[in-house]
Amino acid sequence: MPPAGICAVVLAAGEGTRLRPLTERVPKALCPVGNVPLLDRALARLAGLGLTGPERIAVNACHLADQVVAHVGGRAHLSVEPGDPLGTAGGVGNLRDWIAGRGVLVGNADAYLADPAAAPGPDVAALLDGWDGRSVRLLGQPVAHPAAPGTFDGHRFTGFSLLPWRLVRELPPTFGDLVRAVWRPAEAAGALEVVAYPGTFYDTGTPADYLAANLHAAGGGELVDPTATVTGRVRRAVVGAGAVVRGDVERAVVWPGATVGADERLRDAVRAGDGRTVPA
Repeated sequence: MPPAGICAVVLAAGEGTRLRPLTERVPKALCPVGNVPLLDRALARLAGLGLTGPERIAVNACHLADQVVAHVGGRAHLSVEPGDPLGTAGGVGNLRDWIAGRGVLVGNADAYLADPAAAPGPDVAALLDGWDGRSVRLLGQPVAHPAAPGTFDGHRFTGFSLLPWRLVRELPPTFGDLVRAVWRPAEAAGALEVVAYPGTFYDTGTPADYLAANLHAAGGGELVDPTATVTGRVRRAVVGAGAVVRGDVERAVVWPGATVGADERLRDAVRAGDGRTVPA
């Protein structure tokens, strides 16, 4: 169980520009991976840590915010950002009154994490273990070149960070990112610690990574929702609820309600519910 003085924020306000046109009608946080919306995966991971409900969890929204608000319902406190998204730092700063003196576990809704040795929640519990309440912690994975740009102590960031109130209270509700506002300054001050994540991580920000995350969730085989209709051939693919597959699908994602015609061969791509196809 997390300490009483910890809350969580799930960042779900981004426009998902690299996933367009998939994200033109569906917010990135609600894009399904393994037939589960990414946001639901993030909330389940927090629940696995003992963090549930609007007193302990907040979700921010901006792009297609009405869909995020409706999907979250009463499961979390909602922070709707007017106009353009405030970025990772601004999104947290906009929640200062709700955070109200607590340390905050910040997670990116688009982070896909999977550890075969631990369930969602316990797989990131090391981020909280023994925390002093003052340092900044990042979840990360070692990289081949420790000095590569964008790395922290030889690790790439894998979607979750732990921030102390002393730094959160200084964040204004204006556009900014946590890298420049919090992480790099903490690193320079010797107050940043990277906790290694032993499982698989995809940020799902590009069609290629989004497809890879789905194929990983399918376990290298086929994941077909029971309500889908499949009269064609499906190999190494994910098929969503109510989808219809009459053609040949391989290494692909077929969204809920989407159709693959009898004369179609869908390869290394994502088929959206409105019929759009995005190569991956």
